[in-house]
This record gives sequence, C-alpha cells and structure tokens, in this order.
Amino acid sequence: MPRTYADCMHVVVVDDEHRMVELIASYLADQRVTTVGCFDGPSGLAAARALDVDAVVLDLMLPGLSGIEVCKQLRREGNDIPILMLTARGAVPERVAGLEAGADDYLVKPFALEELHARLRAIRRRLDPDADHRLVVGDITLDPLEQRAYVAGTEVTLSRREFALLTSLMESRGHVVSRARLYDDVWVGEVDIRSNALDVHMSRLRNRLGSSDLVTIRTLRGVGYRMEKTRG
Repeated sequence: MPRTYADCMHVVVVDDEHRMVELIASYLADQRVTTVGCFDGPSGLAAARALDVDAVVLDLMLPGLSGIEVCKQLRREGNDIPILMLTARGAVPERVAGLEAGADDYLVKPFALEELHARLRAIRRRLDPDADHRLVVGDITLDPLEQRAYVAGTEVTLSRREFALLTSLMESRGHVVSRARLYDDVWVGEVDIRSNALDVHMSRLRNRLGSSDLVTIRTLRGVGYRMEKTRG
C-alpha cells in the first residue's frame, strides 16, 4: 500500500552516539517533526517497524546489527519506510552498499541539521504519490520526474550534472550545500575528478539560469553554495 504523510512527520533516529541523537531530535522538534531515538541496530529495527513511522535516519555503523543489515531486513519484510543513511566522509563503498540495500538517500558526516531536514522533506516528497514532485524556488521550476527545468516559464536545457547540481541546491533552498555534498550528489563514486570540476559546472549552471529575476546562487568561499530568492 502506498505511504501517505501527515503534515507532521514522525522519524526514528538510530545512532550509537547519544549526543548526535539528542541534537537531531532537538532540531527536528523545532521543525514540527517528532522523533524516537535508538542507539543500536536491533532497537532501531524494532522501532522502524511501527506503523506511525514516516522515515528512519539510520547510521551505518551500529552495535548489534549494522545499518546495512537493518535496511536489508526491513526491505526483506516488504517494509518501504523511507531510510536516510548516515555515512562517514570518504566511505564511498559503504555508501553504495547502503543504497543497494534499499536506502533512499544518504548524508555524509559531519552534516548541517538543516540539510538533514531538507533531505527528509525531499524523501517524503518523492515517495508521496499525491505530492507535487516539482521543486519551485522563485521563478525557477524543476521537475525531477520528467527531468525538465524552467526559468520564468521558459524551459532551459541542462546537462545531467547541471540538473543534479540544481536538484541538490533546490532541495536545500535557503541553506548552504557543502562542496563535499555536491561532489557526492553529482559525481557519485567517481574518483578521477578535476579539482575545478564543481566550479566549472556551477558557472555553466548560473549561465543557464541567468534569465531569472528572483533567484541567485550565492558562493560561500571554502564552504559551498546556497540558492536563495533575491526578492518576491
């Protein structure tokens, strides 16, 4: 049966670092998201099976049962609960394994809590059959399902990587998206990447969106990029 979602999400957070669970729970509470915290694989698996759970934030390395095994077990049971996997920086094989095990998305530690919330919203939007899947920021509209983008009502042609960049920025609109996250989103698992590849593609994307009167992509040097509305 397709999942549907109320306005207020209920999320299971599974991480063996108690402080991490507390920080996530406190931040999400301010965003009208209720949580239950678990600190090992078996308790996380049990909590994820509850009928009122809308998503699971699942660390990869857990005592008792790894995040990969928790994910695999839920999928073997036919449980389609959205899963956001937490992984260590540089752990590309583990990240790929998590996605292959059935995770819907991943977030690399350390991460901004705003980005975690944005990722949860994006998962919810993608998996809700009644949701409008389009992303809209100012006069820019992106349709992930049809792979089309529009600026002020006019369709613009984007390369695969430009589309991936725009998707990541629009999903986290108003918040900084780190350079590391953008490399992960656009060059998944690729190791032979030119040092200026991100800057080159970002420059091209800005040119494609140049006719927008309402949106800009701001550079935070050494940190990342933020898409924000200039007015309206």
